[in-house]
Amino acid sequence: MDQIWIYEGQTLHSMEAEMGGVGWSTRTAVRDWHGPRLGLIYRPCCGSGPNSTASIHAHGGHDLAKLAGRTGANPAFDGGDERTAIQRRQNHRFSILLGAALVLIVASLVVIWRERSSQNTLANYRPSGIPANISTSTATLMSLSPIPHNLAPSFSLVDQFGKPVTLKSLRGRVVVLEFMDPHCTDICPIVSQEYIDAYHDLGKSASKAAFVAVNVNQYFNSPSDMLTFSDAHGLNSIPSWKFMTGGVTALQTVWKEYGVQVEAPNPKADIIHSSVVYFIGPNGKESYFAAPADDHTKSGAAFLPASQLAAWGNGIATIVRDMSK
Repeated sequence: MDQIWIYEGQTLHSMEAEMGGVGWSTRTAVRDWHGPRLGLIYRPCCGSGPNSTASIHAHGGHDLAKLAGRTGANPAFDGGDERTAIQRRQNHRFSILLGAALVLIVASLVVIWRERSSQNTLANYRPSGIPANISTSTATLMSLSPIPHNLAPSFSLVDQFGKPVTLKSLRGRVVVLEFMDPHCTDICPIVSQEYIDAYHDLGKSASKAAFVAVNVNQYFNSPSDMLTFSDAHGLNSIPSWKFMTGGVTALQTVWKEYGVQVEAPNPKADIIHSSVVYFIGPNGKESYFAAPADDHTKSGAAFLPASQLAAWGNGIATIVRDMSK
């Protein structure tokens, strides 16, 4: 028995035209109709045209009694083809979802590949003007960059012992200048260790360098604050070490001259500040700029792997040697 789906909006006349006449023996499915199917009409293989006995099968809860009456059919329900159609639709949806998933996977792989390629490119990037004896990996770790050889901004402050210090008084040596908070428990202790490592790496050449820092904590700016920090972190073991401080106005002027940002809302709040290192030549002119960084444990403690600490110390020492020639 052959069948035709009846669709919403299809007239009985067009339906009968689809059914054909005598000798109708091949299955016909109306697939191009728009809208929900209303029912199925089954026709005997060897009927005698539109008036032959046929069975009308309701679909979607629609009443096909009138159609049944006009064709002389008895309504009945047959879900076989409907289940097949539903299964096909489900398979189609599954194919679409699977295809979309594959597209997302491929797109993700492309993004990962591009990101890794970009990281590799940055890792191999070397700014011009870096000393040849500084490896690219060390230059990248230090964010080392050459800067215009202008005279470094002058300052007049006092060190951790209360002795006056001017930048001009340090002429003749390579000045390694940092900005630190005497109450810092984050990156400042790490930079302190890098200074100590650099001092030891320099050996006999250490006399050619001056390791200095300027205070960034306006609430704790006495020489005794600088001395306490210096003792706690072993910085006073460096003969040339000077942790400089002064009045709030004098400090703020130095910060501004060297482009150091400081946020100090109140004495109890953490001081947020730029962590930078300037390398100033024996002639008082700036040569290089570096940016110390650190990592943090899950509990929030700052640290830097030993290998990176050593690389920083060696990098500072190498730059001092190069600049003091």
